[in-house]
Amino acid sequence: MSSTELPGVRSTAEASSQVGDVRVAQGERLRTERLPGLELNVRFRPSTREGLPPALFVHGLGGSSQNWSALMECLADEVDGEAVDLPGFGWSPPPPDRDYTITGFARAVIRHLDAAGRGPVHLFGNSLGGAVSTRVAAARPDLVRSLTLVSPALPELRVQRSAVPTALMAVPGMAPLLLRLTRGLTAEQRTRGVTGLCYGDPTRVTPEGFAAAVEEMARRMALPYFWEAMTRSSRGIVDAYTLGGQHGLWRQAQRVLAPTLLVYGGRDQLVSYRMARKAAAAFRGSRLVCLPEAGHVAMMEYPEVVAAAFRELARDTRDTTHTEEDGRG
Repeated sequence: MSSTELPGVRSTAEASSQVGDVRVAQGERLRTERLPGLELNVRFRPSTREGLPPALFVHGLGGSSQNWSALMECLADEVDGEAVDLPGFGWSPPPPDRDYTITGFARAVIRHLDAAGRGPVHLFGNSLGGAVSTRVAAARPDLVRSLTLVSPALPELRVQRSAVPTALMAVPGMAPLLLRLTRGLTAEQRTRGVTGLCYGDPTRVTPEGFAAAVEEMARRMALPYFWEAMTRSSRGIVDAYTLGGQHGLWRQAQRVLAPTLLVYGGRDQLVSYRMARKAAAAFRGSRLVCLPEAGHVAMMEYPEVVAAAFRELARDTRDTTHTEEDGRG
């Protein structure tokens, strides 16, 4: 359910400079997109070739567009990639209406895609971003060329014990209590705890990557809306889990028409590994990749493996499209 801002594990994602308070990996750029009632920070990496299909990457709870830097670099010769900071996270300000629901985030992604005119895109989502991307793909199939979900936050009947604290943030009155209980923790202690929760093998994180994550954690904790964004987004996930009928996330997964790649980690402490087969059955014609050593953020731990799986999906999608066009011709 969570992919709080985390350190990268590859040296290519660590060579960075500072643009204001924003950490930018070598080769990346940033821009701010302003729409009526919505402001988004967009991280992008110019593609290595002209004419590549567009891709959009959506992070998880507490994360940011930076969570996708390693994978975007791996796929720079395959897609024209952009990653957004969802409202209230990363370097995007909170939404003016304080709507941190799955539907609210999906609406922001749709508005971004409509305004940019980049669709249909290869859409990627992790954790909360996976639930958001599922809703986008179900509601606007015209905007999604393919769907890649890394440990998507889809409803589970038996939530893992390690995910309970995240769910508790959604309970009214719990956020102030949790804040009091954790007030004495330093940014380094919090980062170490999050890394241990989200990585299958925290030792893969380099000292440089960990130091950058501590710096970012300190910045985020100083924001006046940090806890509001976390608690309201947690509540949005819980609310989405309780929705039934056509608005339920599993029902919407069944409505997705785009070719879908599902990536699950065997050491994921937040989204259960046992949900992989249920997801594979829900998304029609999907393909499933299970990484036994990965945790909750496989695209950060094993970006090359995730990239290779996506390349196969993209290739098969192109082949199918060309076959259909040839048949119509």
